[in-house]
Amino acid sequence: MAGNIIHVGKENFRKEVIESKVPVLVDFYAVWCGPCMALAPVLEQLADEMKGKAKIVKINVDEERELAMEFGVVSIPALFLFKEGKLVSQDVGFHPLPLLKKWIEQVL
Repeated sequence: MAGNIIHVGKENFRKEVIESKVPVLVDFYAVWCGPCMALAPVLEQLADEMKGKAKIVKINVDEERELAMEFGVVSIPALFLFKEGKLVSQDVGFHPLPLLKKWIEQVL
């Protein structure tokens, strides 16, 4: 996993997502999920390209069921985009790098 991606759980969700000074893309995933694993290298590249402008965090739905339930995650990968602590957009499934980058840039 790239050094620019942060693994988040209930204990650091507020600090890493809600209190973030930059927009945050949250990826709800599972290790057994094929599309999640296909998305992982795309998110690593995105994290490198957006460093300092946006943050990419990952939440394992098997380890953080409470957070997944709080956000109504029923299908993964589930992507949630936060700005200034508020959920501004969400989507589900694999997306190519250019689309994800454009999605984040819309809130910068």
